[in-house]
Amino acid sequence: MNPTKAYNALLAQKTINELKNRNIEGFYFETKEEALQKAINMVPRKSTVSWSGSQTLKEAGLLSALKSGEYNILDASDRSKGAEEMNRIAHQSLNSDYYFLSANAIAATGEIVNLDGIGNRVAALAYGPKNVIILAGINKVEQNLELAINRAKTKASPLVILSYSKNMVASFNELISKAQDIISQMVITYRSVIKDRIKVILIGEDLGF
Repeated sequence: MNPTKAYNALLAQKTINELKNRNIEGFYFETKEEALQKAINMVPRKSTVSWSGSQTLKEAGLLSALKSGEYNILDASDRSKGAEEMNRIAHQSLNSDYYFLSANAIAATGEIVNLDGIGNRVAALAYGPKNVIILAGINKVEQNLELAINRAKTKASPLVILSYSKNMVASFNELISKAQDIISQMVITYRSVIKDRIKVILIGEDLGF
């Protein structure tokens, strides 16, 4: 095993052990293809499934796999349905059997950091769906909570801004300022009250923001 793969595997194992201490089940796969298979295998046919907007889920192929599977899909991201219908579906999603999202950052000490604007993503993480499954590339794992928060604020959020921005941002300072403007709340998940309700699938690749 090359040094990078060995490092990633050891970092993931430490993180998984810390997550377990917080009632969160963790898994690690070297490739997104293996992670995708695990995620799909977790969801029984006919389950009601939803997700939040996520570059990681797209890159992992999860959304395509779910949409082509035998599931009851609640897609609140389909803009063709209009704002009112999207809002209705987002509320319905809080009662889904399985809810997928990524994380802005994960601390190797076990905390999960998420920033949000409207709040539907962090709401589902905190309460509602019977099962929450987080897919995250190893690039999102930081050594401690302080670094994880910093990553979420100064890297993840700015990258989200750039992915949606129709106009060029003139400077890095302007980018950081715009990123802070879209954050209405930050949720740090320290533990799950319900054991293994939250599952984290770590992937040994750089995925998402």
